[in-house]
Amino acid sequence: MKKVPVSVVRRLPRYFRYLNELYKQNKLKVSSKELSEQMNVTASQIRQDFNHFGGFGQQGYGYNVPTLNQEMAQILGVNENFTAIVVGIGNLGHAIVNNVNFGKRGVKILGIFDSDPEKIGNLCGKHRITDIQTIEEFCEKSRPDIAVLTLPKSQSREMFERLKRCGIKGFWNFTNAEIRSEKGVAVENVHLADSLMLLTYSLREQNGEE
Repeated sequence: MKKVPVSVVRRLPRYFRYLNELYKQNKLKVSSKELSEQMNVTASQIRQDFNHFGGFGQQGYGYNVPTLNQEMAQILGVNENFTAIVVGIGNLGHAIVNNVNFGKRGVKILGIFDSDPEKIGNLCGKHRITDIQTIEEFCEKSRPDIAVLTLPKSQSREMFERLKRCGIKGFWNFTNAEIRSEKGVAVENVHLADSLMLLTYSLREQNGEE
């Protein structure tokens, strides 16, 4: 399959989320027009996006919701049974463990790690916090696919290299340090403040139009 544009890939989780809602409502079919009204994306853009993966729809019928939901789950790797560890259990780490529904996205948390002696042994959600010094041994035994990095920025590069040597191939990085993907290693950098600044940009634009 030819390489899919990043802009299209960025929209796929939104499609999956909306299709999940339709599936829960027992809706069997949906048109690109209906999807466009919900997602604020043009019907033409939706059809173009889906065409990167084969199209899925039928002229005059639209899209079969259960089928498209399954196809989107497969494209996004939701059915791959990926596993993860969370490294750094501060306020953000706690929030991610307790509020992100990993299982719904096809990811199972195997362990959570921190270096603070006062946290080690305590529960965070359903998971007990483990000493970060044991992380290599844990990775060798459990072979997690993903590391969620929520530790301080100053520790991010060292931890990235350390976990890469352990065989981890995916990093969900919340450290505010920009870590680049490498051959065989995928990185998704999340900068929460960027989203806030996009909001303030939109507010400034609105104020300029008044």
